[in-house]
Amino acid sequence: ISADKPNFYQTKSFDSIISLKAETHNFPTTVEAFNGAATGSGGEIRDRMAGGKASIPLAGTAVYMTPYSRLEKRTPASNRDWENLPERPWLYQHPTDILIKASNGASDFGNKFGQPLIVGSILTFEHEENDKTIGYDKVIMQAGGIGYATKKDTLKSTPKVGYKIVVMGGDNYRIGMGGAAVSSSDTGAMNNTIELNAVQRSNPEMQKRVANVIRALSEQDTNPIVSIHDHGAGGHLNCLSELIEDTGGIIKIDQLPVGDPSLSYKEIMGNESQERMGLIIHPTDLPKLIEIAKRERAPIYEVGSVTDNQLFQVISDKTGKKPIDLSLFNMFGNTPVTYLNGKTIKQNYKAVAYDTSKIYDYTTQLLQLEAVASKDWLTNKVDRCVTGKVAKQQTCGSLQLPLNNVGVMALDYKGEEGIATSIGHAPIASLIDEQAGARLAITESLTNIIWAPLKEGLQSVSLSANWMWSAKTETENARLYRAVQAVSEFAIDLGINIPTGKDSLSMNQKYTDKDVMAPGTVIISATA
Repeated sequence: ISADKPNFYQTKSFDSIISLKAETHNFPTTVEAFNGAATGSGGEIRDRMAGGKASIPLAGTAVYMTPYSRLEKRTPASNRDWENLPERPWLYQHPTDILIKASNGASDFGNKFGQPLIVGSILTFEHEENDKTIGYDKVIMQAGGIGYATKKDTLKSTPKVGYKIVVMGGDNYRIGMGGAAVSSSDTGAMNNTIELNAVQRSNPEMQKRVANVIRALSEQDTNPIVSIHDHGAGGHLNCLSELIEDTGGIIKIDQLPVGDPSLSYKEIMGNESQERMGLIIHPTDLPKLIEIAKRERAPIYEVGSVTDNQLFQVISDKTGKKPIDLSLFNMFGNTPVTYLNGKTIKQNYKAVAYDTSKIYDYTTQLLQLEAVASKDWLTNKVDRCVTGKVAKQQTCGSLQLPLNNVGVMALDYKGEEGIATSIGHAPIASLIDEQAGARLAITESLTNIIWAPLKEGLQSVSLSANWMWSAKTETENARLYRAVQAVSEFAIDLGINIPTGKDSLSMNQKYTDKDVMAPGTVIISATA
């Protein structure tokens, strides 16, 4: 089969491995909810596509956490007593708008790319006590997903001198400038221009074209990809340098597609315009790759070649300038160590006050919380069946009620093998006991995923741990350390591995009069 021209389908057996990824787009979603969530979904898809020598995305997941929504003005008749904190001067958008627009963005990207979103979670929370305001003012938006790759393509190869460096995808624009750095700061710490300029823009159609090319290469008997890397935080600077980190390489900056001629060299290399992938390929395989890309209408550019001098060099043939000429050791081999100092201070909260005669009112209020109420406003706008491989998604029964906590994808159209995924978190319990809350997050992910038949029991399960914490005080640093320790020990005791994850340790939102700190949160994504 040749992917550069139409052909008949063929079926063949191969050994596969599962891919699992979850990443957070908290800062971008706080600032511009639609594109923040959409590019989060697109980014985690590209992360999975870049696994090994190429991986095929199957399905996505999403988590949203914000302050209380304040859907109605609080009055005695509205019965919304839990929304008792004064409304903050939201820096960018109201919590209700974020919930709607963020879920629209994640849904829109999956719908247009052609990836079903089959598992999700939502939580709203805020609390004030001990002169401290806690809430998801800097929101959490986690995009995750599962997929598979052929076992033979699990590991990347080391490129050799003369191999070609290729970029596929869209043009460079002044988009997502400094996104990685700004995302790692407290929201509101910088001026609006810098924060808005750091938000990326989504283009799912472009990503689909590029994904089709990568899939075509991975499905050939011999995959010609030597190494592959996604473009995300840091743009070309991150992607292209990591492609050649073991060898060295020359990048011809004039060969990179520029949509805005006013861009400086720094902006060309560092912008985070979305939907681009970097590849290394043997020179003899390049013509076939170009033909496949042409058929899929995926823009493709030969931008450089591999060397063996351990240098990352960016050169302009037009001007003779060399904007970057760095030793790879200075880029990758001398990373400074970050130390977080911790101090244990016991957190005490007031006892819960309640009146047993008001059980009906409490139940009515509970059913209004977004975490408990119907999720059909989320599930009805997202494609939950595209690909024809969805075995189980959020809804069930003749009324399609969103009650399922596990999602399952078939690996093919005829067999009985599949991949299951679920989510778990317990940040409110973590406020009282961070170790118990961390263990509860794993427990919830497991009690959700066990409703799929696990071929080898718990030995089938792998986890991703995504940490969202405000690591700005010694108290929170100590709590984070203990929570990580609890997750590690609990997973080891269960015999479950945690091969992937991510951290976001700047979960703080600055206002003119105070800071609002997000509850320390670990979200566990499970797959089997």
